[in-house]
Amino acid sequence: MRVVLATHNAHKVAEFGQIVAATRPDLEVVGYDGPEPVEDGVTFEQNALLKARAAAAHTGLPALADDSGIAVDVLGGSPGVFSAYWAGQRKSDAANRDLLLDQLRDIADPHRAARYVSVIALALPDGREWTVRGEWPGRLAHAAAGDGGFGYDPVFVPDGQDAPERTVGQFSAEEKQSQSHRARAFVALIPLLSAL
Repeated sequence: MRVVLATHNAHKVAEFGQIVAATRPDLEVVGYDGPEPVEDGVTFEQNALLKARAAAAHTGLPALADDSGIAVDVLGGSPGVFSAYWAGQRKSDAANRDLLLDQLRDIADPHRAARYVSVIALALPDGREWTVRGEWPGRLAHAAAGDGGFGYDPVFVPDGQDAPERTVGQFSAEEKQSQSHRARAFVALIPLLSAL
């Protein structure tokens, strides 16, 4: 089965490709070079569907789109859908992380709970569509650590690991792909893909 991945984000393309290869090698994911819609939704689900619908309409193929970010409990779930632009429209990972760490500077560990959220939308050219959600719970570190990953990875410490202070920025690509919010969402998507 061929599907188009509705993103121009090279990091997401690479990460998603690794997840698909590990879980659904029979799925051929093709790149998308069409127009990107304005992401004016207020939820991950709305934005993922906007992107998937646009890609399905443009290519005539089933389309997958991910909308994801980090949600911090003490900030009421923010940055949430604004994760990529938390520090402004120039879309800088480092500036976003620095601002978030500054906002939580005086917040003690018990109150630094956060989770990565990924919503994957599947849209078909005939108008049928679905969304699935994956969440990766953890907390925010007090300082960035590690050069791996992208976005908030160097400041996100997942729950349930042997080294309780290790950020996703210190994970190998394989470790991240097996545990991430996108991997969890994709596992939820597999039954839908299998039914097509």
